[in-house]
Amino acid sequence: MAQENKEPWMDYLALTTVIFAVCATLSTFKGGGYSTRSLISQEQASDQWNFYQAKSIRESLYVIQKENIELQINSLNKPVDEALLDKYKASLEISQKNIEKYINQKADIEKDAKAFEQSRDDAQKHGQPFGMAVIFLQISILLSSVAGLFKRKKIWFFALPVGGIGLVYFANGFLLFM
Repeated sequence: MAQENKEPWMDYLALTTVIFAVCATLSTFKGGGYSTRSLISQEQASDQWNFYQAKSIRESLYVIQKENIELQINSLNKPVDEALLDKYKASLEISQKNIEKYINQKADIEKDAKAFEQSRDDAQKHGQPFGMAVIFLQISILLSSVAGLFKRKKIWFFALPVGGIGLVYFANGFLLFM
């Protein structure tokens, strides 16, 4: 078998293509992970906001109950039966405590929901550069493959900066410098 005369730049073409392919694979993996994290965080935030709404409804019911009790107290016949008045005041106090309880619970739920939204936003910020990296890296792999197939060094020289852009986006997915 006769050895084929291989041009030296073809070794570098193969090396850069492997580097671009590895980074494209990692970008796909990391981008998918961030996408999943974004979706899960959005779902968790939505669940928290639904929980917040349920607590708001319960709070509103106690506000209505409190207003109703206050109206009933004001409409009592004079002279006022003190035992009945005490029952109304006890119910009024229970309603007020429940209103305060739901206000406090809503504050905690809101804090959790906003934390999930922040996690979602962070995941989206990281995921987008990885998606862009995959696009540029895949194009550079394609161009490098064509350059190797037709043994055209000029095509490979065009693939290098495209791959470089992909590598910049790949690094940006981790570091968020752009």
